[in-house]
Amino acid sequence: MILDKDLIAAATAWRHDFHRHPELLFDVGRTAARVADLLRSFGCDEVATGIGRSGVVAVIRGRTAPANRTIGIRADMDALPIIEVTGLPYASAVHGHMHACGHDGHMAVLLGAVKHLAATRAFPGTLVAIFQPAEEGGGGAKVMAEDGLFERFGIEEVYALHNMPGMEVGTFGLSSGVMLAASDRFDIQIVGKGGHAARPHETIDPIMVANHVVSALQTIVSRAVDPIDPAVLSITSIHSGDAYNVIPSEVVLKGTARTLSDVNRDKIESRVQAIATAVAKVFGAKVEIEYRRGYPPTVNHPVQAGILGNAAARVAGHAAVQRDIAPIMASEDFSYMLQARPGAFIFMGNGKTATLHHPEYNFNDVALPMGIALWVDLVTGVRN
Repeated sequence: MILDKDLIAAATAWRHDFHRHPELLFDVGRTAARVADLLRSFGCDEVATGIGRSGVVAVIRGRTAPANRTIGIRADMDALPIIEVTGLPYASAVHGHMHACGHDGHMAVLLGAVKHLAATRAFPGTLVAIFQPAEEGGGGAKVMAEDGLFERFGIEEVYALHNMPGMEVGTFGLSSGVMLAASDRFDIQIVGKGGHAARPHETIDPIMVANHVVSALQTIVSRAVDPIDPAVLSITSIHSGDAYNVIPSEVVLKGTARTLSDVNRDKIESRVQAIATAVAKVFGAKVEIEYRRGYPPTVNHPVQAGILGNAAARVAGHAAVQRDIAPIMASEDFSYMLQARPGAFIFMGNGKTATLHHPEYNFNDVALPMGIALWVDLVTGVRN
């Protein structure tokens, strides 16, 4: 598919503008307003704002028979609390905020496709373009769904893409089934008895207890989980004390668990509770545990994965589409949309760039035409 050069130039300019003005979670006022203004300028049939607090939705109706299907395509809008060090001429103008995951590119891709499709209308049915806030930890997809996104706009299927550093530009990857992991978090507060560091026998040292808890928690994945069903448990923060000669009274541990199956998700939560409680009790300490379920696994529906894979193959060639990629242990709140409607999620190559969530990351503009072409083909192409 050959796209108009002016469209690619415009999409690149939109991307750079979004990159320069990153916003976090649901606080995407400038971004959402810019998206909505562009969508109105394209002549969309409907542009709705404030969906799921700050989401934007556009409706474009095709003029090709049969007009009996409505699909949604999602792009995420929020950035990350990272200090950018790319040195780009369009680098973030907001210190401490950065588009370090490529959502600026995802928006530009979908906007480019909408502009093309709104001008041609050469497709059957209805496209609903979804611009979602708060993917980076806020669960914006869930909030939009709970706000009636799918019912209000009659969405029957839903799709999304994500750029992937390390994959060659012009290639795609997906699978039929699990694509990304569930993401859960936990806090463990261990309460002992503080005292003088020279008289440890008069204390219940929570740091020593925490060492045993951390070690014991690592046995969950290695000894309680089926090794062919991937899972990850990581302790990512240990906070306690502020002096050389004082044994503190408490320690706070923070961690995350990533799983691909509900069986492992339930098992890890249960074992974290049991192990931390038992280890603390052995040493005479007390423990309080807060375990919070986050995003569920991102699971592609087989039929829709086939449809999306075929669209990618028509755009990039069959050899450039890997249809059985292994799941990765990162997570995505698009999982909530896939729980609400059948659909699929696909990775798009970003080339040899810094990894996602890195201060030197940048979405590769060379990938923009491929992403736009994918969405145009998905909407206009053969449904098989």
